[in-house]
Amino acid sequence: MKKIGVLLSGCGVFDGSEIHEATFALLAIDRAGCQAVCMAPNAEFAVTNHLTKEAGGETRNALVEAARIARGNILDLKDVQVGDLDAVVLPGGFGAAKNLCDFAVKGSAATVHPEVTRLLREISAAGKPIGAICIAPVVIAAVLGKQLTATVTIGNDSGTAAEIEKTGARHVECPVHEIVVDRKNKIVSTPAYMLATRISEVADGIDKCVKEVVNLI
Repeated sequence: MKKIGVLLSGCGVFDGSEIHEATFALLAIDRAGCQAVCMAPNAEFAVTNHLTKEAGGETRNALVEAARIARGNILDLKDVQVGDLDAVVLPGGFGAAKNLCDFAVKGSAATVHPEVTRLLREISAAGKPIGAICIAPVVIAAVLGKQLTATVTIGNDSGTAAEIEKTGARHVECPVHEIVVDRKNKIVSTPAYMLATRISEVADGIDKCVKEVVNLI
């Protein structure tokens, strides 16, 4: 059975992984006959109150919070090796741009969590596919943009697209139901909640994304 890593960044759209996107990714992986391997960095992050959308003034651990989505079956990212996986998928949520990297603050000058950088570079060097959902393609751009001139999409937000292109990556506009496939570099991305107004639109795009990731294995 093929193993697909699901790189989580916490739990909740405003400060971690977007729960719908993560769940749809897990469902699509299972329906494809593959095994999901959930993982997250063991790092502290600032909490956002999801009711008020304001900073909560506290911190939580991304690995501990992501374990909620994974029903406790999750690995510390530092313990995951490239040989353990056949592909990696990154759900969105602002945690991707705040916890996995600081693109939300620094844009194209973002720095990336070292274990995230390590795994993505190793996966890419091994010729294994990567899927990125919603805002998560900014992580791919920050890590692999200059090295690969990777092609990704976050939908059609011009400001974010411009910052992605400054990293050396290429951005392609894409409707919510569709995917962009960089076949040379085996990178698949879909806009999800960057564009979606309905949960069904998110599910459609993620299902296509995961299916193409599996096809590229």
